[in-house]
Amino acid sequence: MAIELHCFGESGHSYKAALTLELSGLEWKPVFLDFFHGANRSDEYRAMNVMAEAPVMVDGDVTLSQSGVIQHYIVEKTGKMGGKTKEEEREILRWILWDNHKLSSQAGMQRFLMNFLPEEKRPAEVIAFNAGRLKAALQTLNTALEGRAWLVGDDVTIADLTCCGYLYYPEPFGFDRADYPNIDAWLTRMSDLPNWQHPYDLMPRKAG
Repeated sequence: MAIELHCFGESGHSYKAALTLELSGLEWKPVFLDFFHGANRSDEYRAMNVMAEAPVMVDGDVTLSQSGVIQHYIVEKTGKMGGKTKEEEREILRWILWDNHKLSSQAGMQRFLMNFLPEEKRPAEVIAFNAGRLKAALQTLNTALEGRAWLVGDDVTIADLTCCGYLYYPEPFGFDRADYPNIDAWLTRMSDLPNWQHPYDLMPRKAG
């Protein structure tokens, strides 16, 4: 039976899990979550995930939420993309925690405020403040990739697949790959991997 990932194409956190599943070689299928019409707040969805967030993965009797936990589960199930030593495993966890606090939290919020709110409701001061925090996180990532192909070890891991979660989206949110040459080269290396797909090709999007 295929693993189900409850997700939607606009969600960078969903993309982290979906891309990890796709690169792992596991059989899986996306299940569209109509987030923009409140499906995540339904009783049925909350029964799966009290946090009311995306994604949620269902693999037989196993139901998991939070992209980093789902990625860790995929590593456990396949033995792929999880690091080769205990030191690498800890370093991967460090990047997952950093990304969720420093990078994806800023990128996801900025992208939402700038693209998915009605223009008259976009808070200019908040967007300006968040832009500085996002720039600092991107500079950290760009520096970490100096002279390196991957964030941890000598091959792609879920550290890479978490930190790239929002960086392939086309909507403007203050990220230009040309400003960060190490990130740009790293994103190209990932998109050159067999089975890599863009988030809007990998997961269903809202209509209209």
